[in-house]
Amino acid sequence: MIVVNIIAFILVLIGCINWGLVGIFNWNLVAAIFGAGMNFWSSLIYILVFVAALWLIFAAIMGSGVIRLKPTKKGK
Repeated sequence: MIVVNIIAFILVLIGCINWGLVGIFNWNLVAAIFGAGMNFWSSLIYILVFVAALWLIFAAIMGSGVIRLKPTKKGK
């Protein structure tokens, strides 16, 4: 699950950076990479970012507020 948490974290960071660019510069990074308008690839990226955010929310709830990004030693 640690790999999934890291991938989800990276996707959420991509989404945050994109929204920051939209808010500050009115420039959409996803649209610049995959073409203007809402095509299949743009929609897929937005859906992946959404699912990653949900995953991190549920991982934090299920892990008592802790999202593990590295393995823990047994017994600790």
